[in-house]
Amino acid sequence: MLTIDPTLAPADFRPALDRLWQLSGEKIRRIEKIFDPARGAPVFTAGGVYTTRGWTEWTQGFQYGSALLQFDATGDPAFLKIGRDHTVARMAPHLSHTGVHDHGFNNVSTYGNLRRLVREHRIPADRWELNYYELALKISGAVQAARWTPRGPDAGFIHSFNGPQSLFVDTVRSCRAPALSHALGHTLCGEGDRRVNLLARAAAHLRTTAEFSVYYGEGRDHYDVRGRVAHECIFNVKDHGAYRCPNSQQGYSPFTTWTRGLAWALLGFAEQLEFFATCADDELRPIGGRRAFEGILLKAALATGDFYLAHTPTDGVPYWDTGAPGLARLGDYLDRPADPFNEHEPVDSSAAAIAAQGLLRLGHFLRERGKKSSGQRYWQAGLTVLRTLLGEPYLSVKKSHQGLLLHSIYHRPNGWDFIPPGAKIPCGESSMWGDYHLREAALYLERVISRGPYLTFFG
Repeated sequence: MLTIDPTLAPADFRPALDRLWQLSGEKIRRIEKIFDPARGAPVFTAGGVYTTRGWTEWTQGFQYGSALLQFDATGDPAFLKIGRDHTVARMAPHLSHTGVHDHGFNNVSTYGNLRRLVREHRIPADRWELNYYELALKISGAVQAARWTPRGPDAGFIHSFNGPQSLFVDTVRSCRAPALSHALGHTLCGEGDRRVNLLARAAAHLRTTAEFSVYYGEGRDHYDVRGRVAHECIFNVKDHGAYRCPNSQQGYSPFTTWTRGLAWALLGFAEQLEFFATCADDELRPIGGRRAFEGILLKAALATGDFYLAHTPTDGVPYWDTGAPGLARLGDYLDRPADPFNEHEPVDSSAAAIAAQGLLRLGHFLRERGKKSSGQRYWQAGLTVLRTLLGEPYLSVKKSHQGLLLHSIYHRPNGWDFIPPGAKIPCGESSMWGDYHLREAALYLERVISRGPYLTFFG
């Protein structure tokens, strides 16, 4: 299990963060110089070079959002130009994309970061530029929320691109889109001019995810372990959305935990706790009230956080799935640091980058609520994971490698990940979401160190 270092302090990370941003800037410039956007969005590296995987182009926002995070951290206007120009020129199709559940990934990472920078007076902008970013976010959140599978008058979920029967745990973090759209005063209108409250829709999706995607050790099935997460849940749309079974697309099986899905849940629930804390009591009354709804989110965040701590090697980097069959050949793999160069199962550093931020946000939320001891435990765990990622062998220091965070995994079941010559498993490669989330976690910590504005998606 993760060995938490209780002595780490944010200020200890200053040299590592400076090194990260230097390397990060070099990587962004190199991709900008040589990558042809006509090929699609860069997804993951093969032999250190970013390649595409035409599916839904769900990583394009991470590419341009990374440049905006780089500007935020360093103040270098060249990265603002990259992020802003490409957002305006190339991200519009993602706003009206009715076929995906990834609006929060693509659009909050770009238009959302630009809006935040304007509101923090980090970039000069007139009122119309801010209106442009906010209109984009309003539309994005409404389009995502329109992918709706009802389960009753006030229940349902935003379905994945697999179809109306499919709930992906990933979407818990993409719920930032409808939440932000609501915060900007927007409403989804449907047939007969029926108005749909986007806060209620986001809340219903979060409730469904917490109920079915996350397990709590309450006897739900034979494999009900507290904090375990199913990547996909299947519902019968011909039977009023009745729950049928767990499933997995990118994990090993429906009854094991794909660790990036676990990390999405941990971070998603933690930051939604922060968002709903800003909502007025009157807004929360129709969804059960603040205490009840916050309890649902907190229960899920604590369960997934505890599962991550218990089922991750000592340095905080998990293997790609907690039930991957080759783990049995590694012996007591949870009692030592993860080995990305082993011969049996790959680690997934991108899951660690996502989870690090989730642990930090959960710890901060608990400490702000007076739960100092438990909050500090998650906070220190987040720092411990981030310390590992900011050093070798995870930080990509070679100029010839376009990625920033090494040993990321995309789709192990489909065999999409690059296996280097002489190796038996994927290793040494990067993903656009892993790079982005390492930068985002680093920026979060930068704000803590500098005592700047607390970093949130809603500003």
